[in-house]
Amino acid sequence: MAESQANTRIAKLETVDPLGKRVLIRKDKDKKTTRGGIQLPDNMEIPTITGRIVAVATQIQNDDDFPLKRYDKVLFNPKHAIPVDFEGDNQLFVVPIEDVVAVFRKAE
Repeated sequence: MAESQANTRIAKLETVDPLGKRVLIRKDKDKKTTRGGIQLPDNMEIPTITGRIVAVATQIQNDDDFPLKRYDKVLFNPKHAIPVDFEGDNQLFVVPIEDVVAVFRKAE
């Protein structure tokens, strides 16, 4: 009986929705090779602050000043990013909209 009560209290997260003026970003993997093709040792990484938007807060979706949508590739400042331990193999961060500094768009 105690085991079934413990199982009901431990609920698995299915979605993460940012609130306020924030977005949820899946950080790109850190690079192990430089553009010139030099292989870096395992203990050395080039810091990557790009990622894909996973979710956008409703307040941002309704604001025309922020042309962000799901799956956009963005450059962000990780200083105020809050890590989310949601998916073990992915690095998710809740990022204030002020820390999203660029959106990568394809030329039309």
